[in-house]
Amino acid sequence: MAAPSAPGPSQPREGLPALFIPRTAAEEQRVRLERLMRNPEKTVLIPEKLNEWAPRPPPEFVRDVMGSSAGAGSGEFHVYRHLRRREYQRQDFMDAMAEKQKLDEEFQKKLERNKMIAEEQTAKRRRKRLFCCELLNKEDTRDHVLLHAVCVLESDQSQERASSKEDEEDSKEEEEEKEDDAEELSFVMGRG
Repeated sequence: MAAPSAPGPSQPREGLPALFIPRTAAEEQRVRLERLMRNPEKTVLIPEKLNEWAPRPPPEFVRDVMGSSAGAGSGEFHVYRHLRRREYQRQDFMDAMAEKQKLDEEFQKKLERNKMIAEEQTAKRRRKRLFCCELLNKEDTRDHVLLHAVCVLESDQSQERASSKEDEEDSKEEEEEKEDDAEELSFVMGRG
């Protein structure tokens, strides 16, 4: 006749759900969402992005500038070494930030270029749809096969016009480059 003991690990406590150990990332996320949804009025702490590390700024005024050859047995060389290390670290940081900005600008340009290409394609397809719809709405055209052929032919012709304009521009650029090359001086080795 044992007295009822305190709830142990094998016995769930009253009023609390049984302990659940998530085995996958999906289960862990489900458990966290359930815990959040139990009390929707509770504020959720969302951590902000941490500030990036930046080196200390260089001193405004350097009183005495020392060189690496401070003298034999000098106790000041470690000071020079630390100053040099900090300066190199600061320069590396500035170079990395410049590279990051350059990559960000290139990425933004690429996004804009892709957006323009997508808009051009959308406009081209819209023109094609409208042209085909106009032909379908005409009363005198009854043969849909002929209509489809006309739509395809018209779109092919518009593509050829666009590609021929690009080819003309490319050929003009090549001619200009040839003219520029002709203007350059050339030295011929003679017998001498």
